[in-house]
Formats: sequence, structure tokens, C-alpha cells
Amino acid sequence: MNERRWTYLSDMDGVLVQEEHLVPGADEFLKELRANDIGFLVLTNNSIYTPRDLRARLERTGLDIPEEAIWTSALATAKFLASQRPNGSAFVIGEAGLTTALHEVGYVLTERDPDYVVLGETRTYSFSAITRAIRLIEGGAKFIATNPDATGPSMEGSMPATGSVAALIEKATGRSPYYVGKPNPLMMRSALRRLGAHSESTLMIGDRMDTDVHSGIEAGLQTILVLTGISTRESAEHYPYRPTKIIDSIADLVGRTGDPFGEG
Repeated sequence: MNERRWTYLSDMDGVLVQEEHLVPGADEFLKELRANDIGFLVLTNNSIYTPRDLRARLERTGLDIPEEAIWTSALATAKFLASQRPNGSAFVIGEAGLTTALHEVGYVLTERDPDYVVLGETRTYSFSAITRAIRLIEGGAKFIATNPDATGPSMEGSMPATGSVAALIEKATGRSPYYVGKPNPLMMRSALRRLGAHSESTLMIGDRMDTDVHSGIEAGLQTILVLTGISTRESAEHYPYRPTKIIDSIADLVGRTGDPFGEG
């Protein structure tokens, strides 16, 4: 593996930041990637923010990541829809990260006879918007959701996220959504295309077995699980698949980005 030149995909929350705070070593890790001209993308299932918003958020924690190195489930969803039905239309439940991404690929956002209902994450899910989505899906609109995460973090604790609201709409309509974000390997493949990278030489770093490692494996990537987020060594044992490597934190990769699986 020493001769291989790696490209990196990294989850954001739980790997680089924790509740708006820098994970120790994350800044050194990213600095090393840039110094050695190693390609990387930071991935997130969060569809609320645009890459510009996320860049500003990460900057406040001490991480300098350019907009073009941030790949969200909203961007992946827009890319997918543009490939399926170019210049289509959608009724969207979500924030600026999702609406901006859809506008940028030429989509029209409408409540009248849309091609798709697209559900993303928002801090203020509206009952009337959910009702509208249900009626549009009943009327023939295709159902897309940015990601299946059932809950998201907040300062007060867990809050319902895209997956929970998608389940409500699915129960009401009998229509299952197509989820674009992790663990769908489509998210990884779209990131690889964005980087111009190959799966054989790309590594996915994440803190969740059920999304990061799962999608990485299905996309044919090497995977590293860090223990600074959701999954633990114990919980990892409950899954029928394994990451290539488990490390305590992203700091363990500093000084070895060219040979992440070496023994030294």
C-alpha cells in the first residue's frame, strides 16, 4: 500500500468537529493533505447549509476548508436529479443548502405539479408543507429525500431529522423515498467524480458504522472508523462488515497520510 497515492473523503461532524468545536489534530491533518497536494473532500449528510455557510462555520472552529472541498447531501441530490431529469421541477422542504443546489442545476421550485417532492433537513418542519408534500406525492410526484438520518443533534439534545419526517410522509402516502445521501454509495460515487478520483485509491474516514463505513464499503473504498463520534469499538462489533482500520481520532493520521495503513 506504500506506493499508492491516496485520496481522502472525510465525514465532518464527529470526525473534524464535535458540536462546533475542533477535534484535536483535524487542523494538522488537513494542513498535511494540502501541503502534500493530496486530494480530499469533506462530506456531510446535512442539507441545511450551502458550502459557503459550512466553510464559515468550520472557519470559526479553526478549520480552513475551501468551498469546493465540501460535498453535501444537498449537492449530491441536485446532481442526481439533474442527471435523471434535466431542468425539472421540485417542491422542496428544506433550507438554503438544498434550494440553492437545485437552483444551480437549473431546477424550478414550485408547488404546482412538480416532477419531484424533495425532502431535506430544516429546523422548522411545517405541518402545512408536509401536508402539501403528501398531496403532491399522491398526485404523482416522485419522492426524493436527501438522507435517511432519523435524528440530528442540537444544544438541547436530539431533534427529528429528514429520515423521521420521510417516515411520516411514507406512512401517509405508501410511497418510499429514494435517499441520495449516506449510506447510499451514490453519495460516495458523486464525490469521487467531483474529485476525479478512483475508488481503489480513495479512503473514507467516518465516525458512523451505519452510514460512513457502510457507504464506503459499498462504493469500493478503504474505510477508517474514528472513535470521536457515534460508533465505538464495541458497537462496531455488532455489524456484519468491518472498517479497514479503527483509530482513536483523526490525529492518529497526522504524519502518515501517505501511508495510512502502515504499522509505523
